[in-house]
Amino acid sequence: MANKAAGGADGVPKGRIKQIRLVAGVVREHNPRALPLIAMTAVVIIGVAVLVGLLTGLAGLLIPLGVFAGLAAAMIMFGRFAQSAQYAAVEGQPGAAAAILQSMRGGWTVSPAVAANRNMDVVHRAVGKPGVVLVGEGSPNRLPGLLAAEKKRISRVADTYIYDFQVGNEEGQLPISKLQRKIMRLPGNLNKTEIAELNYRLKALPQSLQMPKGPMPKSGRMPKPPRPRMR
Repeated sequence: MANKAAGGADGVPKGRIKQIRLVAGVVREHNPRALPLIAMTAVVIIGVAVLVGLLTGLAGLLIPLGVFAGLAAAMIMFGRFAQSAQYAAVEGQPGAAAAILQSMRGGWTVSPAVAANRNMDVVHRAVGKPGVVLVGEGSPNRLPGLLAAEKKRISRVADTYIYDFQVGNEEGQLPISKLQRKIMRLPGNLNKTEIAELNYRLKALPQSLQMPKGPMPKSGRMPKPPRPRMR
């Protein structure tokens, strides 16, 4: 009884309801058509299942499947719209790439602004199964040198796989919306023990030039959309 009292009318925790409302508000602000489209998709899928079930005499089977499929499709769409809103919220801001790196799943260790210069070009570092991933934000003319210097620093303490990307809208750079997908497609070269050893070695690196004080956002992350519960 105590658990239900702490939740909503249907037993859903209040924190979960608040999270859904918060994410939905951000999605609506970014794309006013998103929520109606999500609702329409769920209704159409459920409606088709009901109609086919009634016509074929398999209503008892198809209607529950249709409800499940409709809600699952709505949650998937909701997650994608939420991710798009996240990218739009941080795009163009200093530290946007760091915010995206910190939102990735898979046990990544992210170190924002491990290298920077006075022109506000900055390099972030992420360590995970692929090895070391360096992500640069700034001028495509200055970043190659900054990335090369950071690679050299890492190579002094660890012999490992190093990948580097430039994020931005200039030629040869990767749009912020494609960064996470690009990184998640990298091969899994290291196991947990090797990742731990790599992180330990990287801690021995001396501090590089720190990013100048400026409007570095605390975090560009949004609350993650809730996952559908399997019952």
